[in-house]
Amino acid sequence: MSNETMTIFSPKLAARFDALVQKYPARRSALVPMLLYAQDEIGYLSDAVIAEVAERIGITELDVRNVATYYSMLRFKPAGKYNVQVCTNISCMLRGAYDVFERFQDELGVGHKGVTPDGLFSLEEVECIGACCWAPAIQVNYDFHDELTPESVSGILAEYRGKAKAEGTVSHA
Repeated sequence: MSNETMTIFSPKLAARFDALVQKYPARRSALVPMLLYAQDEIGYLSDAVIAEVAERIGITELDVRNVATYYSMLRFKPAGKYNVQVCTNISCMLRGAYDVFERFQDELGVGHKGVTPDGLFSLEEVECIGACCWAPAIQVNYDFHDELTPESVSGILAEYRGKAKAEGTVSHA
C-alpha cells in the first residue's frame, strides 16, 4: 500500500502494518497479528478493515475472512468498551465458572456475545485463557481477574464503570 493511499488506521498502526509485512518472509504471515491490532484500534473487523488488510498483504478479502472466521477472538461486530470474557474450560468450570458467568449475565442483562444497551460492556463465554491455576478466571479486555466467586462480579463491574466515568466515556454509571 503506498503512502499516498488513504487508510482507516491511525498513522502509528499503519506504520506498524508496513513494518509487519516486511518482517515476515511471506507477507500473508502478518495476517493474524494485523487483524488483532486492527481489532484493538477499530473495535471489530469491519468490511473496511478486511478490505484494507487484504490490500496491504496482497490477498483477497475472502482469504482474510476465511482466516478471521477461524479464530474466536476475532469479532465481526462491535463489542462493548469493556469485553468481559469468562473462561468456562474444565479448570474454571470445576471451580464455579458457570455461576460466575450467570452472575455476569444477570447483572449486565445480556447473554453470550451480548452488548449492554449503553455499549459499555459485552459478555462472552470463552475457552481457556491460561489462568487455570487461579480458576475461575475472566479477562476484561487485557486485564485478568482470578479466583472469582459470583460475589466478585459486582465489584469488578463497578471498577470498570468507575474507569469509564473517570474517562468521561459514559454519562451514567
